[in-house]
Amino acid sequence: MIPIKDSIYHRNQPIINYWLIGINVAIFLWEIHLELGDKLGYFVNQFGVIPAQITSALTNAIFSNSAAWVVVIWSFVSLVSGIFLHGSFSQILGNLLFLWVFGKTVENYLGRKYYLGLYLLAGVLTGVAQIIIEPNLTVPLIGANGAIASVLGAYLIKFPQTKIYTILPLLVVYIPLELPAFFYLFWWFIQQSFYGIGNLHIPPVGVNQPSIAYWMQVVGLFIGAAFMHWKK
Repeated sequence: MIPIKDSIYHRNQPIINYWLIGINVAIFLWEIHLELGDKLGYFVNQFGVIPAQITSALTNAIFSNSAAWVVVIWSFVSLVSGIFLHGSFSQILGNLLFLWVFGKTVENYLGRKYYLGLYLLAGVLTGVAQIIIEPNLTVPLIGANGAIASVLGAYLIKFPQTKIYTILPLLVVYIPLELPAFFYLFWWFIQQSFYGIGNLHIPPVGVNQPSIAYWMQVVGLFIGAAFMHWKK
């Protein structure tokens, strides 16, 4: 099922949403360029969230080497940069499709400043949750999943029954449907299982391998819901 748009009129152009989509696409194209030059593994391991690396740096800074705080600060930069990296074509297409459909309405309701704040805050806190749950994980965790889950959570708090224009591909036939927004809470998590399709080659161990930490993006859903409840 492919969501196309909702039935809500937008007073203003969702500029932040357009910029977020554009930045994600531009960085993914850069990832493809790096993959062709066998440089993508280094790039992702520098800017993706690696819980074991951050945990080790933080432990060293606290207990043995004050100079290690420089490494800690750089490690935490990955909590932001990792939001804008993706490991497969299916991951970025799925994420940006949901951002396109639901982000526009959430931005119009919250305003540009609060919308951008929600997106970044949820992305960072999701990364922190992943580190806490699996502090020894050595596989990079990347993607805007947590941030976009927060957008979906915010949308469902305010517009749970809004009709979403949807297309159901059936072989070569496309069937138009109207589904309530709440349905996409379930579909969001189902589609996560398909995010391995079209993987980029990211040595040495790939990214987002099945783990408890990767599924902690559900934190973003609750952050979005709480944020929208606060803004009511």
